[in-house]
Amino acid sequence: MTRVKNTLDVTLQWVCIVLLGALVLVVAWQVFTRQVLAAPSAWSEELAKYLFVWLSFFGTALVFGERGHIAVDFLVRRAPERFQRAAAVLCQLVTLVFAALVLVYGGWQLALLTWMQDIPSLPLMVGWLYLVLPISGLLVLFYTVYHLVAVVRGVEDATVDGEPDAV
Repeated sequence: MTRVKNTLDVTLQWVCIVLLGALVLVVAWQVFTRQVLAAPSAWSEELAKYLFVWLSFFGTALVFGERGHIAVDFLVRRAPERFQRAAAVLCQLVTLVFAALVLVYGGWQLALLTWMQDIPSLPLMVGWLYLVLPISGLLVLFYTVYHLVAVVRGVEDATVDGEPDAV
C-alpha cells in the first residue's frame, strides 16, 4: 500500500505542476490579449477558473496524503498516547465519511446533473468542472484509509508535527 501511495503522491505532484503551469500560461495570455492587443480573449477567463478549481482540489488531496492539513491539536498533544490515537482515528473516520458522502457521492450527483450544460466560451460541459469532486474525493478516501491503518498499527504517530524545526 505504501508503494501505491508513493506513486500516487508523485503523480499528484506532477498533475498539480502541470495544472499550475497551464494556469499561468492561460492567465498570461488573458493579460496579454487584454492589455496589449486590447481584445480580451473570450475563453481564457473561464478556462483559468476551471484550472484553478481542479488545481485546488488535487492540491487538497495531495496535502491529505502528506497529513499536512490544518490541525488544532495543542490539547490532544498534551493528552496520553492512547487518547491521541483515539482522537486521530476519530478524525480520520470523520474525514472518511465526509469524503465519501460529500465529495464522492455528492460530487458525482452534481457532475451528472450538470453534464449536459454547455459553457458558451469553451467546448466543454459544466459537468467536467464538477467531476473533480468525486475524483479528489476518491483520492482523499484512499489517503484517509492509508493513514487510518497506519495510525491503528502504530506505524504513524497519532499527531503529526507539520511545523518545520527551528534552526
